Amino acid sequence: MSNRHQSDLPGILGVIDRSISRIESALLAVGVLLMATNTIANVLGRFLLGNSIFFSEELNRILIILITFAGISYAARHGRHIRMSAIYDEMPSRYRKVMMVIISLVTAAFLFLLCYYSVNYIDTQASRGRVLPALQIPVWIILVWVPVGFFMTGTQYLLTAIKNLTAPDVYLSTHMLEGYEEDEIEI
Repeated sequence: MSNRHQSDLPGILGVIDRSISRIESALLAVGVLLMATNTIANVLGRFLLGNSIFFSEELNRILIILITFAGISYAARHGRHIRMSAIYDEMPSRYRKVMMVIISLVTAAFLFLLCYYSVNYIDTQASRGRVLPALQIPVWIILVWVPVGFFMTGTQYLLTAIKNLTAPDVYLSTHMLEGYEEDEIEI
């Protein structure tokens, strides 16, 4: 097992954490590579052959949705979301830990709620029967990544809350301790 997919969470929580890490990595790698390949092929086709790939724009739209919603989970895993932390940073460690648990649980709850609403939205889109003009695939299929991303990110925040409840330090994510790197400047 590679280092980037290890988890120090116990039992099934570690399995869930590692699984999400692998899914994120695969989705992001495949999505970015496909988008780059598609874009380069489209540019080459346009300039060398005089014709663009007719479905290139739609494919990139699908890949942007995939990368965005896999990326929010990846950012949560690595503690890279924007934080408004002026008051939080001034709190004693004990209160920061309590705040991090509360923040993680509330964020997870909102993300699971967004997952629920996005599934309902996809159901509505599926009932309309719309298809993409060039690829002729149902529009709802490209939206599947939205609830998947919300669910994986909500799970990341839930695991972060559990990590903070079970570990002595304060964690921004399941493996990212709070604080600033030596080369980061606090403004």
